[in-house]
Parts: sequence; C-alpha cells; structure tokens
Amino acid sequence: MCGIVGYLGHQPAYPILIKGLTRLEYRGYDSAGVALINNQKISLYKCKGKVAELEAFAAKFDVGGNIGIGHTRWATHGAPNDANAHPHFSQSEDLVIIHNGIIENYSTLKKGLEKRGYVFRSETDTEVLAYLIEDIQKEIGTNLEESVRLALNEVIGAYAILVMHRDEPHKLIAAKKGSPLVIGIGKDDFFIASDATPIVEYTRNVIYLEDEEIALIRLGQDIVIRTIADKEIKPYIHELQIELEQLEKGGFEHFMLKEIHEQPRSIYDSLRGRLDSSTGRVSMSVIRDFEAKILAADRFIVVACGTSWHAGLVAEYLFEDFARIPVEVEYASEFRYRNPILSEKDIVIAISQSGETADTLAAIQLAKQRGATILGICNVVGSSIPRASHGGAYTHAGPEIGVASTKAFTAQVAVLTLMAIVIGKKRGHLNESKFRQLLYELERIPEDITQALTTDSHIQTLAARFKDARNFLYLGRGYNFPVALEGALKLKEISYIHAEGYPAAEMKHGPIALIDEEMPVVVIATQGDSYEKIVSNIQEVKARGGKIISVVTSGDVEVAAISDYVIEVPAVSEALSPMVNSIPLQLLSYHIAVLRGCNVDQPRNLAKSVTVE
Repeated sequence: MCGIVGYLGHQPAYPILIKGLTRLEYRGYDSAGVALINNQKISLYKCKGKVAELEAFAAKFDVGGNIGIGHTRWATHGAPNDANAHPHFSQSEDLVIIHNGIIENYSTLKKGLEKRGYVFRSETDTEVLAYLIEDIQKEIGTNLEESVRLALNEVIGAYAILVMHRDEPHKLIAAKKGSPLVIGIGKDDFFIASDATPIVEYTRNVIYLEDEEIALIRLGQDIVIRTIADKEIKPYIHELQIELEQLEKGGFEHFMLKEIHEQPRSIYDSLRGRLDSSTGRVSMSVIRDFEAKILAADRFIVVACGTSWHAGLVAEYLFEDFARIPVEVEYASEFRYRNPILSEKDIVIAISQSGETADTLAAIQLAKQRGATILGICNVVGSSIPRASHGGAYTHAGPEIGVASTKAFTAQVAVLTLMAIVIGKKRGHLNESKFRQLLYELERIPEDITQALTTDSHIQTLAARFKDARNFLYLGRGYNFPVALEGALKLKEISYIHAEGYPAAEMKHGPIALIDEEMPVVVIATQGDSYEKIVSNIQEVKARGGKIISVVTSGDVEVAAISDYVIEVPAVSEALSPMVNSIPLQLLSYHIAVLRGCNVDQPRNLAKSVTVE
C-alpha cells in the first residue's frame, strides 16, 4: 500500500526521493512527505495530497542533504491530513521514521509512553514506534540499531520501516515484517524502497529483506543484517530483471491503457519457454518438482483477493474440467478466520499480482502450519509470496503500474490454464488429441487478444453512451461467470459506478428487480455449452427494458439480433475464452472512467499492493 523510499550516498537525496515517490504513486496514497539530514539538522516536509503538492510545498525550503527518507501514506490509523502524514519525528525530533504496515499493539505501547510523560502529535501507530525507539535509546543507552531491534521485539503487527537520526548522518536503519522492503546497492550509495520500481534506474543489485530482519546501512561500508533475535544474516544480492522502459507510459495516455494493449505480449511472455504446441512439449518446473504431490492431492484450494480471486474462480473451472480434481476458491481474507480443514494431501494455490498481499500471506502461513503444499502464482520476482511458497510459477507480465489489474489477470489465467492442461494430461483425463488441440489454441491466444483489441474505437462509442449510468449489471455463465465479476469490479474500481456481476441464471433470484430502461446489462454471450441458456437470459432482460450490451463470438447472429449493442471477439474454445472476453470489458471500464474525468491509474481509496489486513 504505502510507498517507502530512502537514499544514502553522495548525491543530493531530495530529487531521488521525489522521483522514487512518483514511481510509487501507483501503490495508492493520500499524503506524502520527506525528511532530510543536512549539517546535522533534520528538515521534514509533508502534506496531505499528491507528490506534486509536496514538491510545491517543499520548494520554499532547504532541501539539501545526501541522506533522506520519503513516504506516500495510505491512511489506516488517523485521517489523511498533514499531521498524520509520514515521516514522523520522535519526541525530541532527533529521530525520524517512516513505516508501512500496522502496529497492532500501538495503543498499549502508547499508554505506557504517555505514563512516562510523552505527548503525541498525531493519531498514527507509526509515531508510537518512533517514541518507543527513542525511549529505549535514552533509558538503556543503546545505539540506534540496537534500540530499533529492542523496540521491534515489543511490537505486534506488520512493518517495513526506515529510521534515521540527526547525530548519525551516514546511517540508515531498515527493518521488515510482513511488508516488503528492498535495498539497492550502488557504486558508493544505497537506495531503499518498498519495491524495485524506484531503484532500477540506479542499480540492478538488490537485497530483499526477509521478515524480522534489520539492516544497518552505512556510507562506505557493507550492509549488516541481523534478526530481531540478534542473529547475523549473510545478505544475498539479487539482480533485478525489470527494464526502466517498462515503468514509462510509452506514448499511451494512461498506464492502464498501455497495460491493456500489452496483453498479447504479457501472455506470450507468460507462456514463452513453457509451451511448444508443435511438439506437445510443456516445461513447468512447478509441476515437475511437485508432480507426485499434485497427482496424489485430494483437492486444490485457491486463496486470493480481488482480481486474483477472479482468476482463481476461472482456475476452478479449468482444474475440475481438465484434471477432474475438486477445487475450492477462498477469499484469503476469510480463509484463516474460519479454522479451515487442511491436510498434507491438499495443494494450496496462492495467487497475487504483487506477491505481497497481506491476507494471502497470512493464509499461506496457516496452510503451511497445517501441512499443505503451497504453490504461488505471482508477477513480481523476489516478492514475499514466492519466497513463502514451496514452489510456483511467475506470470512474467512485467510491471503493472495501473492500480486496476488488467494484464496481470489474463497472465494469471494463462499460467493456470497451462497448469490445468498439463495436470489433466498427467491424470489421464485429457487424451493426446485434446491435449494438443488445447496447447495449440492456448499458444494462439496472444493473436486472438490482438484481434479483440481492435474493438477499442467501437467501445469508445459505447462508453460515451453509458458514461452517466448509475448502475451496471454483468452476466455470464460457466467459465465466463468469473469474467462478469471481473468486468464489474473494473468498472467499480476506476469509474466509481456501482456494478454487480452475477451468474446469468441467478438474475431471476433477485437482481432482475433492478432492471428497467435505465439499467445497462453487459452479457458475456460467446459460443459455449451455455449459449442457448444465456440467449434465454438476454430475453428476460429485454422483456423488462434493460439496455443489453453483448460480448459475442465474431459472426454471431442470434444474440446480435436481440441486443442493443454488440462487441465481437474472435472464436476460441470456451475454456480459453475468459482471457479474450476480458479485453472488451477492460476497455469499456477504461473509456467510461476517462469520459467521467476519473483518475484511471490511481483510483480513489485504492492501493495496488494491499500489505495490511
């Protein structure tokens, strides 16, 4: 959620911090701030609003210094205002801190500090941690890094923190538990951030902190990492794979539109090296390494949130259809609170674009404790979920900057589809002919999506017609019921229009009461086993005056004749249709949001990576 940036070196810190915070804007935030040390004085500037507003505010002041920390805050404890914005001073203002996550026992800690005479300036849990570190340093006489370690031993909750002290202008302390933090190692400087996007411009050598690790970062010296239990850890340096160009808009008006149009490439990259339909060869290390457990599994359990949960619903159809194995799809946020029944014969598939989703990480930890095998499906290399899983597969969609997920969703579905096809073959439920046919069609999906993208100008016209609608209903059946849910979510996320997705047959059990001449109803009505049934559902909407927008297979006549508006997509097998059918729904949401003047890439109240529960 929130964004962290830090710099320690010989360059001016402020421009690096501001550029880094701008790169992190996609994570979602409502205030921003920076703190700099110059001549043993801490200058702190923060305000409610965007990074551009912070720049305008700080322009009046001294922003010198070669060490600094910056933060974009998504409000949890306390309203989004200047006082609650990060960074936060300690009581003496000698120490300053930024923090992602939630300190669950902050209230208890705060009461103890108040009894010792401390007076707080904000409503945040973060300020409590700053005061606690200073209190320990003052009372026990420990150095900065040891004071941080002792303080974190009293903390319950999640955190990624950066701490600096006025009297130590060549030192930063970083620590992590349950919220990501990465340290970039330059030639003679260090770059710290909540993900790699602010770092790749300066270095490709990074260290990913693990949970309960504290890094001592000093100018001109090697990084020292210890655990909060005071055990020294040898740092492991990773090489970043992302390219700087991937973080730019590339001539598109918004990142979301760029990422919609990147889907032929992102799906190709997600399948590249894993699939050769001409020979029938499939290479997936996750299946090779866990084949015995996968084939012996009693069931698959998918845990995910938001758009990734919708990808999991598609996977439920895929695995049950091709591999004939029972699948349960769970909201990760509810999974661990209902005392789920798990065993060593369960395979848990955790899906997350960012690889940092707090609820999904918590679900993984519970499942591991119960003996299940965890397979992670993630987009971000080196993120927490792949490291917490026994195995898994990266989607290789590339950085997704737009908060509303598009290419990550279809890449997840592509990887899950390939897994289902291979497992179905190995379990004996797909013969060679069907197996080869599905591989061939899956390999062609990037071309089909390229064709689906040609509907863009037609969809802009539809968007102009419906931009002022107050409600939308999305209907689908079978494989395309999750697509209806995802289409409705996209519209809600970026246009702020209320929308609901339903299985088409369920419309009669309540939602049909909403339908009148003002209600647009988007129906995914491509060819498949339920085609005739969905024609009947469209007739039910039509009889009540609803405005029908149908997504149909190219050349369709029957649905086109009874729809008010039609969007044609190329013909593909029903099992592969969610990837293609999602494209026009993404474009419809995008163009409606643009016409309504919404902030498409950074919709209100949302964060890209949800790192708190």
